Amino acid sequence: MATTRLARAALIALGAALHAAGGLLPLPGRDTEIDWKAYMAQVEGVINGTYDYTQLQGDTGPLVYPAGFVYIFMGLYYATGQGTDIHMAQNIFAVLYLVTLLLVFLIYHQTCKVPPFVFFFMCCASYRVHSIFVLRLFNDPVAMALLFLSINLFLAQRWGWGCCCFSLAVSVKMNVLLFAPGLLFLLLTQFGFRGALPKLGICAVLQVVLGLPFLLENPIGYLSRSFDLGRQFLFRWTVNWRFLPEALFLHRAFHLALLAAHLTLLLLFALCRWHRTGESILSLLKDPCKRKVPPQPLTPNQIVSTLFTSNFIGICFSRSLHYQFYVWYFHTLPYLLWAMPAHWLTHLLRLLVLGLIELSWNTYPSTSCSSAALHICHAVILLQLWLGPQPFPKNIQHIKKAH
Repeated sequence: MATTRLARAALIALGAALHAAGGLLPLPGRDTEIDWKAYMAQVEGVINGTYDYTQLQGDTGPLVYPAGFVYIFMGLYYATGQGTDIHMAQNIFAVLYLVTLLLVFLIYHQTCKVPPFVFFFMCCASYRVHSIFVLRLFNDPVAMALLFLSINLFLAQRWGWGCCCFSLAVSVKMNVLLFAPGLLFLLLTQFGFRGALPKLGICAVLQVVLGLPFLLENPIGYLSRSFDLGRQFLFRWTVNWRFLPEALFLHRAFHLALLAAHLTLLLLFALCRWHRTGESILSLLKDPCKRKVPPQPLTPNQIVSTLFTSNFIGICFSRSLHYQFYVWYFHTLPYLLWAMPAHWLTHLLRLLVLGLIELSWNTYPSTSCSSAALHICHAVILLQLWLGPQPFPKNIQHIKKAH
């Protein structure tokens, strides 16, 4: 009965999102793009025969995305009259927005953790997300749509195809790598080290195949541009660190401190929250049938909670968040707040957290107060993820009682 109500609410919310997205579509001739022309110029360089990544430029700078981005936006280049029909592009992205919502609803439908009324907030309450998808034509929504497709495949136990889609998402934008620690943990839990190697191999081989034309031309140029982990961000666009002095924001020591905090928290969650069998975490390297605790199939909530938490930790310690980065975690926030709630976090407080996050992302330009509010909301979510009940121990105990 609850599942039926959830599905009905999702369909109604999807219809509301269709109406909202349609309302955002601009009149022909109204220009709302930010990076679209730069994307088209970069893709056009490839079409004209330039495969050296260091020579591919756009109005806003050099091409800094992997090869999957090039192929997808090359298709959009031809579908929109060499990138000139922006209105057509925005219609395509409106469809992408609805497909993304459908993929997210399918994930939530399988977890059965989030109350139906939350879907209305997800669909209708964020003008910023509608704008990122439908008006601005960033590549972030494309990467996230592929990511949510991969999670649906993981939930269907199609791990090979899921890894393929995950790698495709990474090839559009590197932010998807924030999910990678969680995915690695799940692969080791499910298959052990030897069993996980073929799945990891799929991810690696696909990256090589997609990037082959560019790797053959200038391998160092391709790798340094498309997978530049040390890329410097401009202080003027930061959403999350506005309250810091610009000199500290740009300082290398600050970046290293954030990286250390990111890795430390991931390790703590892996040791204390995700791995609850009583064995050493090194037991994950063993073949599942050789472990002391008999392996059990991963539940939908174990898969989703691990992936969403991994990504959220990375976002909390990002060197900078720009406005379009909101889609990196917007659709995961309801799950993080409702699926593993602490007793002290009421429905009203959770909605307040969502509202403050939305307000922070809609404050332009960002202020010290909006950045501080965003960090406070992130801290509340992290705290309840740490203190709240987890699906792992409950399932294991249930299985042991059944035996």
